Amino acid sequence: MSETAAREKLIDLAAQFYDQFELGEIPHMDVPTRSKSNIIFDEDAGVWVYGDRSSSRSANSVRGARKLLKAVYTIEFLANQLDEDRSSTLRELYYLSESWDEEEAQFNSQDQSNSLVEDLEIVSGVKREDFHMRPEESGATLMGPLRLREQTRRGDREIHCQEDVGEGGYQIPNNPDTIEFLDNDADFVMAVETGGMRDRLIENGFDDEYNAIIVHLKGQPARATRRITKRLHDDLDLPVTVFTDGDPWSYRIYGSVAYGSIKSAHLSEYLATPQADFVGIRPVDIVEYDLPTDPLSDSDVNALESELEDPRFSTDFWTEQIELQLDIEKKAEQQALASRGLDFVTDTYLPERLDEMGVI
Repeated sequence: MSETAAREKLIDLAAQFYDQFELGEIPHMDVPTRSKSNIIFDEDAGVWVYGDRSSSRSANSVRGARKLLKAVYTIEFLANQLDEDRSSTLRELYYLSESWDEEEAQFNSQDQSNSLVEDLEIVSGVKREDFHMRPEESGATLMGPLRLREQTRRGDREIHCQEDVGEGGYQIPNNPDTIEFLDNDADFVMAVETGGMRDRLIENGFDDEYNAIIVHLKGQPARATRRITKRLHDDLDLPVTVFTDGDPWSYRIYGSVAYGSIKSAHLSEYLATPQADFVGIRPVDIVEYDLPTDPLSDSDVNALESELEDPRFSTDFWTEQIELQLDIEKKAEQQALASRGLDFVTDTYLPERLDEMGVI
């Protein structure tokens, strides 16, 4: 979306409050309820999105009036930022609010400012990237047989994501839609949770041998990471696989890549790749390979039981795996595969699993 269009949508949103005043209505802003109970499956898009339930930010209470005041001040800041062709981070927005002349408009925490930016995204239909809002640096990277052109303030540049980068790989920009894919020799994408496993795959030449684009998720993936993963699938028709630790929190990492996260369900069609397949670590791997493990904590058990009720995991595969994990009461990290040798993951585990999945 152009900067002009993004600014107009912001101004239109603020104008609605003034229109409500003129009509004698109490100013309000309705946003979808961001909870698991309000997630529904979009059959056409194949992703989980918000349902019809909503909550209102209304000035009929002091608390609601404060929220709308913060929204108006934030809209003004974002509109001015677009006018000046500047950008800022979510963290900077929180601190910048301390300079606003109205104390009630200032944020009490970054969670509060982050939540408001999400509200504005949903209500205006404009992504925060189009507001020129950046997250704190995620540092996520990719490595593989891909040539691309990226836009920078110093002009466009072409990069081959193996030949023109160091061992750290190509750093994914905040807005991957500014990237143009030129050509590639890739057969599939592998999104990897941990830096240690990502480095193991690169050191062992997995990207070369199997023509893989390796995307480092760096834990719970940033929006830019999920967006470029989706683009690699949609634009280049590449299968996407996800390789994580074997615990409930890592399954949620897979869920955010494949189906979208609860707090950004309004962007699932933009960020999620529902065709993504889960490689592992699976609970069945813990049993089959007798991997070193840690016991499940109470919070792990609660998370697994919650996932059994989560619509994003309502498949026979996930039900079977989660119930098995609850039964064995164990979890394992990706690096646990090293107990069978440093090359086991690239020589045996991944080739066998990817062949079984029909990826290679």
